[in-house]
Order: sequence, then C-alpha cells, then structure tokens
Amino acid sequence: MLALYFGPFALLVSGTVTNFWVFTFLWVLMGLGTAGIGMNIMHDANHGSFSSNRTVNNIASLVMNMLGGDASIWRLQHNVLHHTYTNIHEADEDIIGPPLLRFSPHDDYKDVHRYQFVYAWFLYGLMTLIKLTYTDYKRAIRYHKMGLIKTKEELRSRIFKIAAGKVVYFGFILVLPMFFAPHFWWVIIGFLIMHLITGFLLSIIFQTAHVMPSSEYPLPNLDGKMENNWAVHQLSTTTNFSPKSRIFSWLIGGLNYQVEHHLFSNISHVHYRKLSKIVSETAREYGIPYHCQSSFADALKKHGQMLYQLGRVQAS
Repeated sequence: MLALYFGPFALLVSGTVTNFWVFTFLWVLMGLGTAGIGMNIMHDANHGSFSSNRTVNNIASLVMNMLGGDASIWRLQHNVLHHTYTNIHEADEDIIGPPLLRFSPHDDYKDVHRYQFVYAWFLYGLMTLIKLTYTDYKRAIRYHKMGLIKTKEELRSRIFKIAAGKVVYFGFILVLPMFFAPHFWWVIIGFLIMHLITGFLLSIIFQTAHVMPSSEYPLPNLDGKMENNWAVHQLSTTTNFSPKSRIFSWLIGGLNYQVEHHLFSNISHVHYRKLSKIVSETAREYGIPYHCQSSFADALKKHGQMLYQLGRVQAS
C-alpha cells in the first residue's frame, strides 16, 4: 500500500511523465494507495494493534498526518467516541453527517433526505477533502467543549499542529509536483481525483458497518445509562460483510470483520477471521444478534436501502 502511494508519486516528481492520461492514472493509483494505507496501517496503528511495540505504533500512526489528516484528533473521534458510543445519537461522530445526510433515525428530518440514497454516494467522495480543510479544526474545538481536550492552551497547540501538518502536506502533494508537471492544472485535477477515490472507498467501507437495516440506534434512559452492556451493544450496532473473501479482507485491512474489530480493537486485524468463528458461535449460544452480509455487494445494497429508509422516516 505504501508502494502504491509513493511509487506513483515518485514518477510524478521525476519530470518524466508528459502524457495527461498517464499522469492522471498515477493519481488514481495514489488514491487507492491512500485508502489502503488508511485501512491497513493507520487504522491498526492508532488502535495500538499494528505492532506489540508502542513506539512502532506511534510512528506508524503518524502516516495519517503524512496523508493530510491528524492522528491525535482521529483517535479521539474514532477510538474514544465511535468505539465507545457506537450508533448513539449525538455521541458517535461516524453517524453525525453533514446536513444533507441523515444516518440516524433520531436525526432531524429534512425533505432533501428523500433523495439521499441517490446523492450520498457522490458526497462520500468529498469526505477526505472536507477533512483536509475543515473537519479536523471543527472537531478540535468540539472536543475542547466536551472536555476531551482539557485546556485552551492544549486546544491552541492542537490547532497549530493541525495547521502545520496540513501546510507540509499541501506543500509536498500539491506544490512540489507542480514544478515537474507540464501544466499546474494537471496536478490540481489529479489531486482532486485522488481524494475523491480515497473518500469514496473509506466511506463505503465504514458506513456499511453501521448504517444498515439490521443496525440498532439505542438511546440512553432517563438516567443517561444504556440498557445493554458494551459488548452486546457492539453486536447490535455493527455488521460484518464478505467474510469468505481473503483477498478482499487483505485489501481493506480486515475491516470486513467489523464486529470482531469493535470487540477486540486492540488485536491486529490479521486475527479477525479466526476470531469471527468464536464470536459468532458465542453469540448464537447466548441468543445475541450477529449481523453479517455474505458479500460486499449485498452490504452496499443494504446500506442503500437504509439511506432510502432514513430519507422517508421522520425524526424519532
């Protein structure tokens, strides 16, 4: 995955590529590589499961900064909020979408949501572009208000580091290739294509795990407590897909085993396939739901159905 990203980039800055279509194809490969790095390296590393060595994990996690994100903000958003409060309204940021998208039956309903099952797929491609320019800053401020970022000094430091990282990223991914490209606009087009591919791939992998007809969206009781314990909650809100395809699982870093990942996020994804047999058998033994789609195509179809359903049900 690293070679799929840095190999084409090396050719882009070599000054040897003068054909527009070849130039653009290299950015397509980089889009695939960026998504692959995110799912295979960054994801495990930020969970502390890429290596048994903490230092190795910390170093590997910084690959996200190299791709324009911010590892520290991602850990708060994903590890703390998403994994603790999966599918809980206003707590799990993975189901807090932009106003045009409704991922939870508890979200406010707008008439435009009737068509989200059509346009959502196009908006998914914008995910990493929005993250590059806006989302990381917004989340840093929100996490300060929530108390996850304790002090104003820490908030200022985080925002400075986010901005500095993005300056470096835009410098090497946009400015540097412009010195070697026949035309600067080739680089801009390629950059946008790369992120549209990355955003789309990452979105469809993660959204099909939780925004599904089988997924529950439980709310806390009047005392602010959840009825189920944490493990049962993860099983009721999460879906696996394509469990028999080893190649697909290798390509997406084991994220087709989302149930196992949510239960054992501190364990490397290479073990999820064997873990899934134990988890599914135990779930059946105790009468706990274990959601799984036989293929990724089925998962995408069901996700589309859920988008359609959420676009026609008023807020609850």
